[in-house]
Amino acid sequence: MSNLAVLPIIIPLLSGIIVAFFAKNVKVSRVLAALFTIINALVAVYLTSVVFTDGTVILETGDWVAPFGIVLVADPLAAVLVMTTNIIALASVFYAPFALTVKKEQHYFYAFYFFLISGVSGAFLTGDLFNLFVFFEVLLMASYALIVLGGEKVQLRESIKYVLINLFSSILFVTAIAFLYGVVGTVNMAQIAERVQEVEQTGILTTIGILLFFVFATKAALFPLFYWLPKSYIVPNPVVSALFGALLTKVGIYSILRVFSLIFVYKISLTHEIFIWIAALSMIFGVIGALSTNNVKLIIAYNIIPAIGFIMMGIGMFNEPALSGSIYYLIHDMLIKTALFFIVGAIVYVAGTSDLKKMGGLIHHYPVLGWLLFVSAFVLAGIPPFSGFIGKLLLLEGALENDKIIIVIIALLTSLLILYSIIKIFVNGFWGEQRHIEPTEKKPLAGFLVPVAFLLSFSILLGVGAEYIYPSIESISTYLLNPELYIDSVLKE
Repeated sequence: MSNLAVLPIIIPLLSGIIVAFFAKNVKVSRVLAALFTIINALVAVYLTSVVFTDGTVILETGDWVAPFGIVLVADPLAAVLVMTTNIIALASVFYAPFALTVKKEQHYFYAFYFFLISGVSGAFLTGDLFNLFVFFEVLLMASYALIVLGGEKVQLRESIKYVLINLFSSILFVTAIAFLYGVVGTVNMAQIAERVQEVEQTGILTTIGILLFFVFATKAALFPLFYWLPKSYIVPNPVVSALFGALLTKVGIYSILRVFSLIFVYKISLTHEIFIWIAALSMIFGVIGALSTNNVKLIIAYNIIPAIGFIMMGIGMFNEPALSGSIYYLIHDMLIKTALFFIVGAIVYVAGTSDLKKMGGLIHHYPVLGWLLFVSAFVLAGIPPFSGFIGKLLLLEGALENDKIIIVIIALLTSLLILYSIIKIFVNGFWGEQRHIEPTEKKPLAGFLVPVAFLLSFSILLGVGAEYIYPSIESISTYLLNPELYIDSVLKE
């Protein structure tokens, strides 16, 4: 049973290698990619059910007992995020043939797509801080290939900035790990958590914690380290933008959640208070960016930043309702951001432009696309009874429990402005004067819409089925508030 923990990493890794051999045969690549993605998704669902039924699944690779070997830890948080990742991957693999040209598919898209999923799953499942760095590099190397897929000048320009930022943060990451190893003598996260309680060098540990936070905040695009994200995430193909927006920043915020609920929990009054203000500023500046542009792709890309702010807000509050809200909102945002990137990809495809000023009247030609966007706007903004509402309600409850009235006001205003930023696309792009659309040979729009409807169904289920889903989410937040549960399960004390 313990081998289940490695399957979400191994299956996409082997799948990527296999489809690479069939890269030039697009039909075979598509069939194999869809088949392997379905298998991996089923494995992820089964792993999650095992974790919630029988408890955390630990794999000590090579029979090296923790903390001496590489350990994979499929605890409730990791399992849920791996399952969500594979739901997104499933939607993406069926969206890709419609969003990509055959030439782009032949340039090893499916291989790098699988390597990205493998890296993301590994980052969620690893119980070792150094291997978190390794899996970061795996997913980043795959993202470097995907961001330049197509080889356009604007992609190459933005990719240089993207690579340099991530290279710098990776250097800081491995440096921080080296410092931490020098202080506590281990890179196993459970043993680090155990030893930081015994080490008296709290000043050095706090400095290392801040350094790690800087690394993860850069990857998560928190204020003020988000400047690299918006344009880097809109230059690739829509399916690549969706994978980036849904997964890459979420690995960064997951790392903050994991490290600052397990290891650096001895100075919560200092670190987590800073987190709250960073969250508030991320909300404000992110939504300002979304309101400042008429580029539909940029509007969605900027909306990644306030979402990360909402998740960070719960981590900063660090109580049960707030952490439950962060986890609920994290899952919700991974799904809805993918759907929104898919939707704007379809809008740009049918309109021939990403400029809202040049659109209008699309509802006459594409009513289903328009109404899917309308529903997505309400899901993203947190209008009841959708999933965003449940997450935000829990976050606000956690903030009020800590008497943080200012951030409650900021969160509510940000939610309204997020709704306005997406509705602006609906109003300006779909209503108004009907623009003449040149008849061209286009792929059937149903291929774009089915993956969107698939993802929205999960978002709606998270909202209307909250009564049944929330107990599982609450159990994760309880688990995070008791680090000894993680330590005991890994070290078997």
